[in-house]
Amino acid sequence: MSDIVSQLHKAASAARKNSYSPYSNFKVGAALLGADGKIYAAANVENAAYPQSQCAEASAIGVMVAAGCTEIKEVLVLAEAPGDEPVSCCGGCRQRLNEFAGPEVVIHMANEQRVLGTITMKEMLPMSFGPKQLAK
Repeated sequence: MSDIVSQLHKAASAARKNSYSPYSNFKVGAALLGADGKIYAAANVENAAYPQSQCAEASAIGVMVAAGCTEIKEVLVLAEAPGDEPVSCCGGCRQRLNEFAGPEVVIHMANEQRVLGTITMKEMLPMSFGPKQLAK
């Protein structure tokens, strides 16, 4: 694991420990490397009214934007699935990440022990719709 991936993994793991997931017990932590060189991490936050829940990736994006950064350079999402299956971002978070990450930004999918897979934003969300489609 590279130094930055190790730092992202540590931050996502720490955030995951604070996951509020009493309904699913599916704890997720996400860490983003911003263009400013800082790491922004957050956990998923569930709600009894399920549509009001917040994914870890969306929470981390909110933390990053609140700090004044609007560009993602690298992502790590940490969750535990049966076996060693990597857990990828949901469709909504793919679109949210696409807003702040270029097509070559890498997304690492990890569990508590290691990175299980790495893909690019373009591979995760092919033919995406984003800011450039709205440019005049």
